[in-house]
Amino acid sequence: MIFPSISVRAPLNPITPSVLKPPPKPSLFRVKPVHCSNHHQNPNAVDKSVKLSTHLIHHITVATELVNKKHGKKNSGDEERRESSSQVGSRQMLGLCGFGYGVQGFRCFPWLALNFHMAHNLRLDPSMMQIVQNIGNLPMVGKPLFGILSDAFYIGGAHRIPYIFLGAFLQILSWGALSLIPVAGEALATLMLCVLLSNLGASITEVAQDALVAEYGQKHRRGGLQSYAFMAVAAGGILGNLFGGYFLQNTQPNTMFLVFAILLLFQVAVSLTTKEDSLGLPQPVDQNLVRKSIFEGVREQFSNLMTTIGEDSICRPLAWVVVSIAMVPILSGPIFCYQTQCLCLDPSTIGMSRVVSQLMLLSATVLYNQFWKRIPMRKLIGTVQILYASSLLLDLVLVRQINLSLGIPNQVFALCFSGVAETIAQFKLLPFSVLFASLCPSGCEGSLTSFLASAFCLSSIFSGVFGAGLASLIGITGGDYSSLPVGILIQFLAALVPLGWMHLVPMVDPTAEKERKKGTSKRSRRNRRVGRVALDSIYAYRREREYEEQR
Repeated sequence: MIFPSISVRAPLNPITPSVLKPPPKPSLFRVKPVHCSNHHQNPNAVDKSVKLSTHLIHHITVATELVNKKHGKKNSGDEERRESSSQVGSRQMLGLCGFGYGVQGFRCFPWLALNFHMAHNLRLDPSMMQIVQNIGNLPMVGKPLFGILSDAFYIGGAHRIPYIFLGAFLQILSWGALSLIPVAGEALATLMLCVLLSNLGASITEVAQDALVAEYGQKHRRGGLQSYAFMAVAAGGILGNLFGGYFLQNTQPNTMFLVFAILLLFQVAVSLTTKEDSLGLPQPVDQNLVRKSIFEGVREQFSNLMTTIGEDSICRPLAWVVVSIAMVPILSGPIFCYQTQCLCLDPSTIGMSRVVSQLMLLSATVLYNQFWKRIPMRKLIGTVQILYASSLLLDLVLVRQINLSLGIPNQVFALCFSGVAETIAQFKLLPFSVLFASLCPSGCEGSLTSFLASAFCLSSIFSGVFGAGLASLIGITGGDYSSLPVGILIQFLAALVPLGWMHLVPMVDPTAEKERKKGTSKRSRRNRRVGRVALDSIYAYRREREYEEQR
């Protein structure tokens, strides 16, 4: 029998048949039976069939709506629970890590003063100045050890915030000594000691903050928090460079060191007033885990770290980004000295150029978080690498004074374009940071993020030493910058080489692909359940009609 399609918005009431039959077997929708005997033809049989079909379709629609409503309530309840879970400790996280990343970006404030102090007061050679900067970053290489300690060793029932406090305290000691003890900044040996102590504290703080962000994001299912961390760093960098140029013109470097030390005191206060359990992070279930020896915890965490790094989804993109950084010689020292000694750019111009670069980094981070993260990762990284190589040629324009032939003064060109290459180099790390954070297994957040930061830092140190060696090899000195264009061209060519092994970079984010498939499977299961309810009702109706015809 073919059932016509009729609107079910206002179904007609079925007519009771004239010949009563015994009550049928219980049915799902309690449809009244219709007598279909050949000996008792009813002229209203067609109307009854149509009305019963309408009645059936109405009940099937109601059942489908009930199933959808039920699952809708369940999904809405899950979303409410997820939203309430994601809001746990959000204010504390904003105050602790938001302010902490801002201070991390504000580190350019004392470093700008330190660079001018080494170039003008200590009269260091450009190559020596760059070597001092890169040797001072050696504590950053020890980040994996700090990350393993942070994952395995609890201090007072917490394993993130105590390390933030420790790192900030070490930075206060170093910058406070440089500001209050004049001898500390006059001798190169004591200056290096203070720089190493400062970077040691900064590395410990950064490891704890990165691990805290990764752990909080996984616990409360809030991915992409690294983008907001980049925004906080960029905002701190904008303020640091903006105030740095002004302070350099009106005060001494010692005053800038003291201002940053006072800012670190506020970070210490925030870390002391924030409890780690208020962030909703998992606590050790067994006190023996807290009391176990450092050696056992470090050995176990190191084994987990090696297993995690050995996965192809992590080691292949990690190898690409590390090599792409290390093989490009950085000439930041010679270019800085050329701008200040040959072009006579004042500190405010240098500081404002850093502000412009940080504004570009902040804008790029916002655009990535809103739009660019949907672009296939391999395509995005390839485009960024080409832009980075091209931006290195902007220094060649300034050195060759091509900008003057175009009517652009040196101050304006340096203000707008001198920090573009550095900005793109920093932004290139953002997609990889998001990727590695999403692939990081539970309990290994500090170890993996610190290892990645250490690998990035080690590649940057190698790139800086490589650049210092290249500057000495081609004859760039404090009074002779004639070979600087050759070094810039070598930079450009070296930056294009990593495009040859882009196959190591994943095409898409594995985690995003997994979430997409998971959502598709959930919809498929829900549709199968709804279809099964509707089909069961149809089968029940058919069995009832067959029973009536047999009677």
